[in-house]
Amino acid sequence: MADLLVRDDGRVRTLTLHRPERRNALSHGLVADLRAALDDAAADDGVRVVVLAGEGKAFCAGADLDAMRALQTASTPDNLSDSEHLAGLFRQIVTHPKPIVGRLHGAAIGGGCGLAAACDISVAEEGLKIGFTEVRLGFVPAIVMVVALRRMGETAVRDLMLRGHLIDGSEAARIGLVTYAVPSDWLDETVYAIAHEIASETSASAIALTKAMLARVPGMGLDEGFTYAAQMNALCRTTPDFQAGIASFLDKTPPPWKT
Repeated sequence: MADLLVRDDGRVRTLTLHRPERRNALSHGLVADLRAALDDAAADDGVRVVVLAGEGKAFCAGADLDAMRALQTASTPDNLSDSEHLAGLFRQIVTHPKPIVGRLHGAAIGGGCGLAAACDISVAEEGLKIGFTEVRLGFVPAIVMVVALRRMGETAVRDLMLRGHLIDGSEAARIGLVTYAVPSDWLDETVYAIAHEIASETSASAIALTKAMLARVPGMGLDEGFTYAAQMNALCRTTPDFQAGIASFLDKTPPPWKT
């Protein structure tokens, strides 16, 4: 995985996009590396939280434009296959059983902005440059629209995507595109404080069930949503973590996942 660095710090795994000379643009290979690494993290019981970061001056500048130019002469099936490959990455982040925290610095543009929106929690530098600039390149923000509309209201998405302009991290936090905006000096401290808090204070099975619900409930109608919620509520009560958590609370002892 030459384009991706993997580092563990206790139960927190950091995946760092490592194409600094290309501002971590999303090549086919980098997307494949990310998807494989996310699969590995999902299967590793020792990993509780994933941090997604970028090496160099930018978090992620979006699509690799040289690769996009090469695809101009590719067949429609080849272009569809490449698009489905990228869409699979975003779906994987949204549905991943473990929380994914974005560490955003420098710039997060186009697909990079989509990665920020797909993360469960995104922490940005206040001066981050972020936005969906696709329409200024004659392109459509198609795949990233799916995650952006789930994260923000339609009004904010229309403004960002139809104007194609960049905003800073503070404005992105105000409109809900990212979770927090902090001074640059506080970025790592904030990201890893959140990651380690989740890793040590929450139940892995409860997080996985909650993330499964967060992926599905927004698309449901009211009755369907409550039916599904009741089923998940009942399912959770049968899990060992629920039983251990209730016993620990009543006995005033730490739950087994607390470190």
